[in-house]
Amino acid sequence: MMNPAEVAQGPFLIGVAINILLYGIMVTQTYLYFTTYKSDNLWTKSFVAFLFLADTVNTVLDFVYIYQALVLHFGDSTWLVEANWVFATDPIMTGIIGGSVQLFFAWRIYVLLKNLFVVATVVLLSLAGILGSIGATIAVTIIPQFVKFQKFEVIVIIWLACAACADVIIALALVLHLRNKRNAFPGTNDVIDRLIRITMQTGLITSMCAVIDLITYLTISSGIHLIFNVPLAKLYSNSLLSSLNARGGWRYNTPDISSSLHYRQTTQQGTVQLQSGVHPEVFMHIEEHELLDGDKSQDLFGNAQSEAWSHQSKDGPVDV
Repeated sequence: MMNPAEVAQGPFLIGVAINILLYGIMVTQTYLYFTTYKSDNLWTKSFVAFLFLADTVNTVLDFVYIYQALVLHFGDSTWLVEANWVFATDPIMTGIIGGSVQLFFAWRIYVLLKNLFVVATVVLLSLAGILGSIGATIAVTIIPQFVKFQKFEVIVIIWLACAACADVIIALALVLHLRNKRNAFPGTNDVIDRLIRITMQTGLITSMCAVIDLITYLTISSGIHLIFNVPLAKLYSNSLLSSLNARGGWRYNTPDISSSLHYRQTTQQGTVQLQSGVHPEVFMHIEEHELLDGDKSQDLFGNAQSEAWSHQSKDGPVDV
């Protein structure tokens, strides 16, 4: 017969260890974001700050629960077999953090693709996942015994299955968009390939973790699934921040294939030249261009881009 602490507290402890490791990575990524991308708009910065605060609260609550279980109530078999309100906060916090990240990516898909069907699907799945996580928290407070968690499996299936499906759709939509852009400007193919890898890796990690969490929950009566469930919130946060911070590679990192490698493409407006080096530039000659007042382009994060064109025709370098 298993020790009462082995049923849930043991797997939860392993999950907390992974969670704290991922939290450390998130702290670093958050610091890099706020020190590097100071020109991002206020709502993006506020969203990153919200994720950092939510993940901090989630980490503290997880640590408080495991301290209560393994220190304050050490050897108390009656206390160890049931979850308390601190434990019950984990599903709802994970659902809100993960759903928020998915809604952010849904907005990016809308900006890039303008495909309302894909965006609506992601939004609905994300909201269903959030509601499922809220339902799981309520169910834990009603049925606190760890060995009886399978009684509310329908709620958990809705939560984790919807989250995994949303992750897959987000990754596929962004990857297909990037692949379509790959041949439009061959000089940037290596950069686009790098972005595709990042998108695939982050989407695959979160979706696979959610699927493994669901499978272990349905097939194993003990709390083994907590190993995968507890760190899930940090995986979502790190996926978003890695995507935001990857923009630094667009400007300074170029493939080191040959110092003399360059690409030329002649267009109706002039000549575009890409050269490898520490700081690549695009030199464009514009025959004639008129920019209306207030007409500013925006990048996929909603930030106003620097105006590379002047009101008068001119030659000059534009950073990429």
